[in-house]
Amino acid sequence: MTTTASDITFRLEQKRRVQADFPGPKSLALAERRKAVVAAGVASGVPVYVADADGGIIHDVDGNSFIDLGSGIAVTSVGASDPAVVGAVKEAVEHFTHTCFMVTPYEGYVAVAEQLNRLTPGDHEKRTVLFNSGAEAVENAIKVARLATGRDAVVAFDHAYHGRTNLTMALTAKAMPYKTNFGPFAPEVYRMPMSYPYREENPEITGAEAAKRAITMIEKQIGGDQVAAIIIEPIQGEGGFIVPAEGFLPALAEWAKEKGVVFIADEVQSGFCRTGEWFAVNHEGVIPDIMTLAKGIAGGMPLSAITGRADLLDAVHPGGLGGTYGGNPVACAAALASIGSMEEYNLAGRARHIEAVATTRLRELQGELAAAGSSVIGDVRGRGAMLAIELVQAGSKEPNPELTKAVAAACLKEGVIILTCGTYGNVIRLLPPLVITDELLNDGLDVLAAAIKANA
Repeated sequence: MTTTASDITFRLEQKRRVQADFPGPKSLALAERRKAVVAAGVASGVPVYVADADGGIIHDVDGNSFIDLGSGIAVTSVGASDPAVVGAVKEAVEHFTHTCFMVTPYEGYVAVAEQLNRLTPGDHEKRTVLFNSGAEAVENAIKVARLATGRDAVVAFDHAYHGRTNLTMALTAKAMPYKTNFGPFAPEVYRMPMSYPYREENPEITGAEAAKRAITMIEKQIGGDQVAAIIIEPIQGEGGFIVPAEGFLPALAEWAKEKGVVFIADEVQSGFCRTGEWFAVNHEGVIPDIMTLAKGIAGGMPLSAITGRADLLDAVHPGGLGGTYGGNPVACAAALASIGSMEEYNLAGRARHIEAVATTRLRELQGELAAAGSSVIGDVRGRGAMLAIELVQAGSKEPNPELTKAVAAACLKEGVIILTCGTYGNVIRLLPPLVITDELLNDGLDVLAAAIKANA
């Protein structure tokens, strides 16, 4: 008998319940303590403090229960306290919390590498290196590409987000809050136009044509023989959950192969069943040279990876890759358990089900609002459980960040946590845990629809 997400038994009741006066006194007291010790530059979108979380529910310290439609930014895909992950972490901690793989290695690191080499697309020989964060994975992917090719230039795209370190800020497109006043940035990074179907000047442009536009600019401005790597999110995250037109990614990958350019797929947010496939590149059969992985990999424990062609990663001299905490043994145990839960519960299939439920409802809402003369939903897009609503001024494509903020606030007041994103701050992104129940998902969508209608 096949086990599915609907068979999961949760530790916490999967219902929202909020008091009218939240944030409550305990959250307010913690906020005061925070002001005295935590840097102001660290911002939080929700003014409550978490006490417990399970499945699709977050409990705060004052007894409120919120529907989680953000998964800690696509991290807790298997839930925030998946029993298999919890059990694996407990067992690992009882043995050792750290030795440093570069000093005294351990099986868990090797086992995670074996799983990533198996799951990532392509039947070529692969190698994996483990790190701590998505940004660290991106940095190391670029290092490998530059060393292996002997070239310096790196191509990124409009609306991209790749991290907050110096190099990854250079790759990231959005200035505020990620780049403003933090320069100068790493050199030899070039930005090219993305395929953004909703906002293309020519709505008829195909993915292949959009790729040719970018490739022509690369050839003219840099020279194909000078490019070490192209790095791209198969579905852009912070930039607005932008799904490029079909054919865009394959055309870029083919050009990169012809020119000896390393094609890096940044799957930090889109990976691990989130889009209805193990990885977003699978939707078009693209096989990257290197993939950067993090977020959903380890059920909430800090872990990231680069997985790619053996000849590229093995080109680096011994000691050239690594880090004190990279591939921490407890995080590796969590990753193995998380991957096991994804396979056991067919969470890729569950993501496709979430897409069918949510997009049907959101497009019905889009049509309903348009018929009422309030066409504020410009676009509904995404794949799997990585979905977005782009909000605009009625009757135009002018971004509407004010409405977006108002909707997020209205949802929170009713006990639903949603995230916003987008270059223009006008996109609501939905990233529910893949184990969320249909009842909880529909309840959250009810609240979201009501919030959009009330504020449109």
